[in-house]
Amino acid sequence: MSDRRKRVVDIRAILMQLRAGVSQRQIERELKINRRTVKKYRQWAERHGLLTGELPALEELQALLAKTMPETQPPQNVSTVERYRALAEKLVNEKVETMAIYQRLQEKGFTGTYMAVYRFVRQLKGQPLRATVRVER
Repeated sequence: MSDRRKRVVDIRAILMQLRAGVSQRQIERELKINRRTVKKYRQWAERHGLLTGELPALEELQALLAKTMPETQPPQNVSTVERYRALAEKLVNEKVETMAIYQRLQEKGFTGTYMAVYRFVRQLKGQPLRATVRVER
């Protein structure tokens, strides 16, 4: 089942619950959907008159959903170091320390932070970020 088709099946289930007068919290629990998502679909259904009368066919509902509420992609964060990728890769391959890479990038006009370079270099090296866990006794 495609993601779009699954989304329509979910919206049909939400619509049926909303039409039955089920609360957003109960829909959240039963359908395992966040309340904010339920609220978004409730507002959408109210705008299009889907909470009363006959429920449209699956294909019609799918078309209406695609036209009036397109899926949004999550925001994509791009590193401030990305502009300097070639130089950073060259320096990483030459086994230059991260602080030295940061300083060389600053010489080339980089205005970001050391931590941005640190994360970028770790990503290039394929090393996970190290986390420190503080345990109080």
